[in-house]
Amino acid sequence: MNLFISRACIRLALLVAGTLLVWAAGLPAIAVQLNEDRLLQVARAQYGENGVKAVTSWLRMIEATRPLATSEQLRAVNRFWNSSVRSVEDINVWRQTDYWATPLESLGKRAGDCEDYVIGKYFTLLQLGVSPEKLRLIYVRAKVGGQSIAHMVLGYYETPSSTPLVLDSLTSSILPASQRKDLTPVFSFNAQGIYVAGQQRSVESISRWQDLLTRMRTEGIELNSSGTQP
Repeated sequence: MNLFISRACIRLALLVAGTLLVWAAGLPAIAVQLNEDRLLQVARAQYGENGVKAVTSWLRMIEATRPLATSEQLRAVNRFWNSSVRSVEDINVWRQTDYWATPLESLGKRAGDCEDYVIGKYFTLLQLGVSPEKLRLIYVRAKVGGQSIAHMVLGYYETPSSTPLVLDSLTSSILPASQRKDLTPVFSFNAQGIYVAGQQRSVESISRWQDLLTRMRTEGIELNSSGTQP
């Protein structure tokens, strides 16, 4: 188990936990499209042949995992990202105190902090066809080494009222949140909105999310919204 957690995650979670609200109505339908030729072109230009190999492994994993049941997809995606990326602070990777890396950037550097693992897993599962409303990026307080620190995990909700399964960079095990007594949720969000009980606000209020999507688009990863779900 890797117990390193980025201080950038801590700062960001504490900053936004008191200000972000809920987006409840008119959820947009979401789809992810990958331009494989563009991804490989950018990977080669920015990270050389090692970058191409990393992205190729990702694309092959996606194709091999696509026919599997959702439970197997969750395990495969969690395992791939946890083994492909080293946990390193943003300041050491990007020379910034907080940076949300695209999946290509995380694979190219083979390094990232807590939110980078979650971003990679989230967009991979969307590309595999997992329903977008079933996935949320969740900020939590995690008990590690006797301390309570901020961390991000990916939650999978089989139904809106289900206890989520937790995909975590700290462990290869995927457990229901009810069995993760070391985690306390703060708030969650996805491409459809921000979720904190009682109020509402669009995900567009998260500037780092919008910047992430813009950079992904130039690399060949397109997140498309088509109308709203009923």
